[in-house]
Amino acid sequence: MKPAMPPSAPLDEADIQALQRLLDAVPAPLEPLDVSALDGYLCGVLLQPQPVPSAQWWPGVLDVEGRPVPPGFDGAPLLALVQLRHAELERAIARRDWFDPWVFELDEAATPSEAMLPWVAGFAAAQERFPALMAIDNPELVEPLALLYLHFAPEDLEDAQALLEVIETLEPPQDLAEAVQDLVRALMLLADVTRRRPVTEGHLASRRARAPRRARKT
Repeated sequence: MKPAMPPSAPLDEADIQALQRLLDAVPAPLEPLDVSALDGYLCGVLLQPQPVPSAQWWPGVLDVEGRPVPPGFDGAPLLALVQLRHAELERAIARRDWFDPWVFELDEAATPSEAMLPWVAGFAAAQERFPALMAIDNPELVEPLALLYLHFAPEDLEDAQALLEVIETLEPPQDLAEAVQDLVRALMLLADVTRRRPVTEGHLASRRARAPRRARKT
């Protein structure tokens, strides 16, 4: 598969809605990611210590188990949009720039973690498919991973005792905007380890995450 040309501007709301429609059209029995989980998945792929070819990560977009697509399915329009977002995220991570993650506000009763969970689940799916990042023995990874995985229920992290111990010391985000800001910061800290180019805290502080989007209309 040839990589898409980088876009001149970030994907907008219309692009995101079109992307979700294409994901919804993936035929059963496949279970594709939704756009929020897709965003987390792509970040999880991009933060691997070695580049992951699109031929390897693409099946995980179309199906959570990576099953082959039925004959006759044309995934080219979907792949084109996904590759645009992949390129957009790659540029942000490489430059350690703040970006607007695809996290969506739910109803007023929802907690920040409930809104964050689809994105973080996508990130975790990438780590299950490509375990090289989680296999790195570096204590600098623990805190940023804890900032992401704190949105899971503790019983879902029984096999990650080191993360649980750090999560217990963290204050949960007060609102979704703070959770999103923590997410972006955590990704940049992970990139400092996997890409071996530290960034100063002042550089990160000079940029602010945008307010989370409203929940998508289906």
